[in-house]
Amino acid sequence: MIGLVGSGNMARALALGWGEPVLCTDVVPERAEALATETGGEALPGNGDLADRADLIVLCHKPAQLEEVAEQVGGRAKGVVSILGGTPLAQVKAAYEGTPVVRMLPSTPVEVGAGVTCHASDPETDAAFEQRARELFERVGPVVDVDESHIDAAMGLMSCAPAYWALLVEAQVDAGIRAGVPKEVASELVVGTMAGTAELIRTRYHDTLTIKRQVMSPGGSTARGLAALEAGGVRAAFDDAMQAVVSR
Repeated sequence: MIGLVGSGNMARALALGWGEPVLCTDVVPERAEALATETGGEALPGNGDLADRADLIVLCHKPAQLEEVAEQVGGRAKGVVSILGGTPLAQVKAAYEGTPVVRMLPSTPVEVGAGVTCHASDPETDAAFEQRARELFERVGPVVDVDESHIDAAMGLMSCAPAYWALLVEAQVDAGIRAGVPKEVASELVVGTMAGTAELIRTRYHDTLTIKRQVMSPGGSTARGLAALEAGGVRAAFDDAMQAVVSR
């Protein structure tokens, strides 16, 4: 079974995406109990117990707890997957010396099988365990190999992005409401168009320029709308967001 150290939002998203019982722990026992109940799994009293029983451990706790959890697990883990933000792979490997370690960075849409996961490649990782971890995360969305030196920037593009897209949807729906469109209708239009456009961009090999030009006629409503977004600083806002992530 999969063991989750930490039973917060990302642990829950992964567990629901995998759709199978999990073993779990948490510093708040009630949170682990809730996740165990939701997945048909089991909440365990300690991380050492989890290490003994789990085939693979996913670190979903706070980064500051790395050393504490590693001491509790000791050399009992069969393999460790870290999803800890801001925690280099070398630091996790040092804490779990002698244990296979893989670093993944998932996004919350894994809950519905559509979350992108970044994989920090490591030539020293046990190949069999790395493949096993990769296959596990591929069950809940695509896995993209990223050089670890780019992992913080990648987090700004995909791990943080569900909140960004939620904000954009909220802003566009609110604009529609101000223009007189009922909320339910505006939401369906915006979310459906976002999903369809994402698929169109994917099938067009990420050719965003062509997709824009196919919608935008000279002097038309789309051209005027895009000009307003550019004047409002949408590009600068995303660049500022990225800098806020990588400079933490």
